[in-house]
Amino acid sequence: MLLGHLDQAIDLFNRVRAAIPGYWDAHMWLAGALGLKGDLDAAKIELAEAQRLKPEIDSLARWRARQPWIDVLQYRVLREQALNFGLRRAGFPEG
Repeated sequence: MLLGHLDQAIDLFNRVRAAIPGYWDAHMWLAGALGLKGDLDAAKIELAEAQRLKPEIDSLARWRARQPWIDVLQYRVLREQALNFGLRRAGFPEG
């Protein structure tokens, strides 16, 4: 997803979600990929499921705080342009 391979990423995240339904992170990444692609209805459904599974992650700021490696510059830039952009489009708040 971070390299622009949205269809492949969506397929992969769907397979992870099917294999491990309670894995909230897969729902977040799928929501981001769907939001980036423009499928906002599906992205919002995945985002709602992720928040149901992990209610304390209710903003990008809280998710960032949980993942200190996000501060690696190259990763942060790619994540901002892809995942975070897609999540914002799906309605996930910044802070």
